[in-house]
Amino acid sequence: MSLARLAELYGVATSYSPSPGETVRASDAALTAALAALGVAADAPDALAAREAELAARPVPPTVVLWADGSTPDWLRRLPERARLALRPEGAREFTAWNPAEPPPPGVHRLRVDEPGGRSSEAHLVAAPPAAPRPPGRTHGLLVQLYSLLSTRSWGMGDLADLADLASWSARTHHVGFLQVNPLHAAVPAAPDGTMDPSPYRPSSRRFPDPVHLRIEDIPEYAHVPAREREAAALREAVLGKGELIDRDAVWALKREVLETVVRDVPLTPGRRAAYCDYLAAQGTALEDHATYLALAEVHGPDWHTWPAALQDPRSAGTARARRDAMDRVDFHSRLAWLTDTQLTAAQRTATEAGMPIGLVHDLAVGVHPGGADAWAQRDVFAQGMSVGAPPDAFNARGQDWGLPPWRPDRLAETGYAPFRALLHDLMRHAGAVRIDHVMGLFRLWWIPEGEAPTEGCYVHYDAEAMLAVLLLEASRTGTYVIGEDLGTVEPGVRETLHARGVLGTSVLWFERDWESPGEPPVPPGQWRTDCVATATTHDLPSTAARLTGDDVRLRERLGLSTATPAEAAAEVSDWLGLFARLGLLAGAPGDEEESVRAVHRFLLRTPARMTGIWLPDLIGDRRPQNLPGTWDEYPNWRLPVADAAGRPVTLEDIASSPRAHALLSVFSAPVVPLTGPPDARSV
Repeated sequence: MSLARLAELYGVATSYSPSPGETVRASDAALTAALAALGVAADAPDALAAREAELAARPVPPTVVLWADGSTPDWLRRLPERARLALRPEGAREFTAWNPAEPPPPGVHRLRVDEPGGRSSEAHLVAAPPAAPRPPGRTHGLLVQLYSLLSTRSWGMGDLADLADLASWSARTHHVGFLQVNPLHAAVPAAPDGTMDPSPYRPSSRRFPDPVHLRIEDIPEYAHVPAREREAAALREAVLGKGELIDRDAVWALKREVLETVVRDVPLTPGRRAAYCDYLAAQGTALEDHATYLALAEVHGPDWHTWPAALQDPRSAGTARARRDAMDRVDFHSRLAWLTDTQLTAAQRTATEAGMPIGLVHDLAVGVHPGGADAWAQRDVFAQGMSVGAPPDAFNARGQDWGLPPWRPDRLAETGYAPFRALLHDLMRHAGAVRIDHVMGLFRLWWIPEGEAPTEGCYVHYDAEAMLAVLLLEASRTGTYVIGEDLGTVEPGVRETLHARGVLGTSVLWFERDWESPGEPPVPPGQWRTDCVATATTHDLPSTAARLTGDDVRLRERLGLSTATPAEAAAEVSDWLGLFARLGLLAGAPGDEEESVRAVHRFLLRTPARMTGIWLPDLIGDRRPQNLPGTWDEYPNWRLPVADAAGRPVTLEDIASSPRAHALLSVFSAPVVPLTGPPDARSV
């Protein structure tokens, strides 16, 4: 039996290219482990024949796509002659004869194929628009890590009312068109020692928001319980006045204590009770599972793998009994999800009412924590014993392990991508746009066997057409724009496919160099792509001021991290500043830091990018990155408040009154202007 052939038939790649012209073969152990996670015993003597027979027996895959552009899909061409088709439209109960010349409405339908020999089979049919909605004009926005944005009313970290207030101020004062925020997904509950993972990119659930972001005072029932302003003020003062790190654990402990009192002691009014019941009905089993996980985690700890065996299965009789016994706790966590959902909706409404053409841009993390709610509730859809990461490349010879279990592509297809559809639906309900972290994951992911080094992994392919069809279908239903984070190693053809389907890319200034020309000069603004979000930095990169001054290099040297030499970093900055000067974007005295930061953003405005993102800490000269990849305890990742150039924490009110912030935003003072003219030659 050919292991390589068997892997190929299951979408497991037998090699990868860490750099152009270089090919590395995946080990037999990696292929065998990936197949095992897909339920395949690679050493079974009939494994290959069984897979070939399985594929031959199906006239269509479990999920097929029909684009609303008049094209004929390959699966339709390959159907047996005289096969009869029937369709059960989304929401309908009966199949009716279907003529492919009459395309169905957008949706996820059920297709039945009756072959001439009497054999029948069924599949999900995703009828999708050919492209996602595109922003009609050019606009600029702020990139915000919400926890880091404290106001004088925050309880120790930024909350949803702060987000709404930032939206209202920035839109009304500076014509800001969107706020791109870090993932607000529900975090894994605290470990036995009371600590929680602060990373917003390793959540417990991607479907439900985290109640730590609630503004407690905006909950109507809070007016009827004793105020806790003294404790809240102490948390706020610790960060803003004493220089302490954001303590998410302490913030949640206080908020949770108050919420326990609110839910226990203050009944909902009839109208609010009806709204809550509507939310419960709309969310159904998914919310019940999420709340049950949280209730069980209170008793057995946050990692479901350590729970009693009967409780590790969300559909077991033991879990059903435990849910009934803990119904008060299930209701408590369901109530918090509803309260957070209502404040998210209010924040997006505030943004659009203030004049933002897009409003909130929510971030969809690439995966979830292996011990969290989603991995428990959807355990059959996740590949057990595997972790997502990145292979070795020119920038990281050891590769990366992100500690996130991957979805099984076969199980997704069997369900018509129901888990993916559900989380997109909920995320897009209160978003003007969605950013897909590591959008290349729609095409393939690097699977690493549990306990192995990242170098011992292999790529597993997903049905990118089906994933994109579901993404575009949900986006079209809500009018949501889609942004793909397509930085780093990108498989050939991926950016072109995303562009053709209306998914915007991400372009970061420092990466936009002509890598094939001598000296690798900066790419001029007119040669940037149109369909992208153009930014100077991201949450994983230094702030603009740190990059310009070399503070980022000094920080990495101090922590013993590999980095460019100070001379190399200074030369890179000099290249860019020279280009800015030649384009007439620099004013003032040489070496003026604030003017150089403004020149960076004037340059971004010269590009044809549909959306321009401004890193919020750049408004006031913050030097510190929010996250420093490659560190854990060495650096306070995800725990820093926004600070000024001297490292002093600043509030939202301070930013709104900052001359430096106003001067930078004045670069974007013109109202939104529609795009005109043909797309540039580097549209992808």
